[in-house]
Amino acid sequence: MDFTLNDEQRQLQQLARDFTRKEIIPIASEYDQKEELPWQVVEKAFEVGLLNPSIPEHAGGLGLGMFDECLIGEEIAYGCMGIYTVLMASELGIAPILIGGTEEQQKRFLTPLTEKAGLAAFALSEPNNGSDAAAMGTTAVLDGDEWVINGTKMWISNGGLAEVTVVFATTDKQGGHKATVALVVPKDAPGFSYNKIKHKLGQRASLTSELVFENVRVPKENQLGGLGDGFKIAMKTLDKTRIPVAAGSVGIARRAMEESVKYAKDREAFGKPIAQFQAIQFKLAEMAIGIETGRLMYQKAAWLVDQGQPHGFESAIAKAYCSEMAFSAANEGIQIHGGYGYVAEYPVEKLLRDVKLNMIYEGTNEIQRVVISRNLLK
Repeated sequence: MDFTLNDEQRQLQQLARDFTRKEIIPIASEYDQKEELPWQVVEKAFEVGLLNPSIPEHAGGLGLGMFDECLIGEEIAYGCMGIYTVLMASELGIAPILIGGTEEQQKRFLTPLTEKAGLAAFALSEPNNGSDAAAMGTTAVLDGDEWVINGTKMWISNGGLAEVTVVFATTDKQGGHKATVALVVPKDAPGFSYNKIKHKLGQRASLTSELVFENVRVPKENQLGGLGDGFKIAMKTLDKTRIPVAAGSVGIARRAMEESVKYAKDREAFGKPIAQFQAIQFKLAEMAIGIETGRLMYQKAAWLVDQGQPHGFESAIAKAYCSEMAFSAANEGIQIHGGYGYVAEYPVEKLLRDVKLNMIYEGTNEIQRVVISRNLLK
């Protein structure tokens, strides 16, 4: 057992940390307020190798593993969870192509993302179903050598902006998960449109969209896996990609703690810095406990992925624990800042707004507890 990062991992972590401090933190508040995606950050991330790092070497990418991806994710989320979601939701879109796609499909869909800055997206949730993913209403009908897609997807990160979107649809609304297919839809497909979802509580620097499919045709060669594999590919994807959500949550909690330490040392009450009061010290200590334990949990889950071992149980624990821990850290960060924590002059209120979504997307924390308990009872 070795808890030490190797030289390459330390360099990768430092690259992501420096990138965050230089390119993300200075503009995070501005793009949160404007509710706009900062495309220049995507381009700069591409230039330094922090965009889509999981694309395998045979498709022209770096082929980084889950552990390395999480090292990047923690650092990016420290700066802005919304911008983190832009970059990591692209990894979410890539994952089903890695899980269910052939090597030829991986080259066809992913190599273009290594040649210029571009994003991928994952389209599973719908207006009327989220956790009940198998009850999807979006349909796919085989017409000769083409799939014809009709329906609506909801809450899709990078939706409409992504070069490729993996869309999950059903061939029979009464068929359950055995009737599902995973289809790769290019951005310029006729009949494919999107509507930006506005006025989100947090993560406003990310694009969240409603996707509309009106007789969208894609060739049969764009199908990942076989008929009935769609739901399986989606669940295997989420088993993996909820681990970076845990890593991002640790990044938010670390930011909340560091901002709170800095403020508590400067702010005085009753003639001394509030950092000298035990009530404040205990809040900071709880943050540290959560960050250290959360990091160990997400790193264990990521290590299991890289070792090719079962990881659904650990990834569910990591996602649920880290997101709730980070929400608590951000909440206590506001409390430490008092009135100043409630306004945008200090970053802690944004941390709370941003991290709430980590308890909802990529499987609600209630669903994580279903996964955990099923593992215990099977």
